[in-house]
Amino acid sequence: MTVSTQLQQAISSIQSVSASMKSFALETEDQQAKQTFEQLAQTMDSSLESLKQRQQYIESQEPQYKQH
Repeated sequence: MTVSTQLQQAISSIQSVSASMKSFALETEDQQAKQTFEQLAQTMDSSLESLKQRQQYIESQEPQYKQH
């Protein structure tokens, strides 16, 4: 399994976790829990952006991903 494939799997997992946190935040009436879920979703979204940037970098550097 290539690093790019592993990164794509991690990206998909983080997207799922972020969506779950956002859903939990909407579903709870506990304001402290809502804030925690929202903060976790923001952390996941930030991590997601970092991983996407890393994936783009890897794909730009590796010959098998370069478009001819």
